[in-house]
Amino acid sequence: MNFINTPTFDLTYEDVFLVPSASDIASRMDVDLSAIDGTGTTIPLVVANMTAISGRRMAETIARRGGIAVIPQDIPFEIVSSVISWVKSRHTVFDTPVTLSPTETVSDALDLINKRSHGALIVVENKKPVGIITEADCERVDRFTQLHVIMSRDLLTLSEDVTPREAFDFLNTHRRRLAPVVNASGELVGIITKTGALRATLYTPALDANGKLRIAAAVGINGDVAAKAKALIDAGADLLVVDTAHGHQVKMIEALKAIKALTSGVPIVAGNVVTAAGVRDLVTAGADIIKVGVGPGAMCTTRMQTGVGRPQFSAVLECAAEARKLGKSVWADGGVRHPRDVALALAAGASQVMIGSWFAGTLESPSDLNRDSNGRLYKESFGMASARAVAARTASEGAFDRARKALFEEGISSSRMYIDPAKPGVEDLIDEIIAGVRSSFTYAGANSIPDFFEKATVGVQSSSGYAEGRPLHQSWK
Repeated sequence: MNFINTPTFDLTYEDVFLVPSASDIASRMDVDLSAIDGTGTTIPLVVANMTAISGRRMAETIARRGGIAVIPQDIPFEIVSSVISWVKSRHTVFDTPVTLSPTETVSDALDLINKRSHGALIVVENKKPVGIITEADCERVDRFTQLHVIMSRDLLTLSEDVTPREAFDFLNTHRRRLAPVVNASGELVGIITKTGALRATLYTPALDANGKLRIAAAVGINGDVAAKAKALIDAGADLLVVDTAHGHQVKMIEALKAIKALTSGVPIVAGNVVTAAGVRDLVTAGADIIKVGVGPGAMCTTRMQTGVGRPQFSAVLECAAEARKLGKSVWADGGVRHPRDVALALAAGASQVMIGSWFAGTLESPSDLNRDSNGRLYKESFGMASARAVAARTASEGAFDRARKALFEEGISSSRMYIDPAKPGVEDLIDEIIAGVRSSFTYAGANSIPDFFEKATVGVQSSSGYAEGRPLHQSWK
């Protein structure tokens, strides 16, 4: 990466821009976004290990499109193990449908129908689909009405050996938005939408050596870290993220050495740091990938509370340079608000970009769906160093110790992340981000992540320069 005007101070993503260069890339589809860090992803997106964001539906969906989700460390191991097993059992092309029986009620349907952005669920009897329920079917109907009364019985199904192109053509010909997918016995195995069929031709799933969807899990630096890590590896985690807010500390070094001694072969991510020295120490202790970022996250109050942190673009730039000298990689964690920020993180040298709050306001995030006084749908998000997260993390401790720890927080305990009616699902955001990143690569004349880093040219801009690039949704007069 080259600067066209050398900065004299640290920079955020808003402070910089990409300069177009001569390019022979004919199409954005010629760009390969496959991982260069051993994680096996095909797009450089990681779902942050935050309780309100990363759960089983999120993990399944992001992996099917080529990214990976990190299951948080605060969740009991039994649940994490079941989530890993569940994700590994998901189909690599078809969505997992939300299902109910014919005798369940409209109330049950309304509780579940927004678990998927396509707004439909399948009514199943003896493992076979017998009807479809949509949000429209549930309108102006008594909540205790059984589903067999209102479900659509006009079912068209697809065989599980259907190709994405065949599925799209079938749905388009029959003017259907979606259809259940069944096996030779007529049992339900999945659901596919027209848009999902298109996406299956545009993205390559992130798969392990056995052809199963990939998933990562986080572990903290307290307690018997080695035992926790081994349990996660044995449960099937493809990647371990050793996570704490201040990664450049003795307990992190000790935790990394203990995990590395397991010689599992599973890549180890560790962080967070913002300096070359932090990168060196964590790599020496056993980390394969370093997580970069202190304070840029939307839910984080660290910089306002403590004054500690560093503008994210410069942090990634320095840490990535040091990691490359050591044959390792970095993830840019936090601070992205737009597709441009993801491209800039990759230009600075990141191999992946970790996203949290941006994904919180999607139907796949684990939080409950709420409605404000104006009828707008939203989900609550919160920081992992907030009082709310600390309370959950210390639930097994005594009341006195819990109360003491709750006095100190560095995160927001409740923030509304509104659902975009036009883009309610995480896949909609993935489309937006990846389209922007692919276009950035073509502007730079690059066809891969390493090529982009080599060819990207970055400039420093004023706040008015950044404002000039923002679209106007109404006239300025």
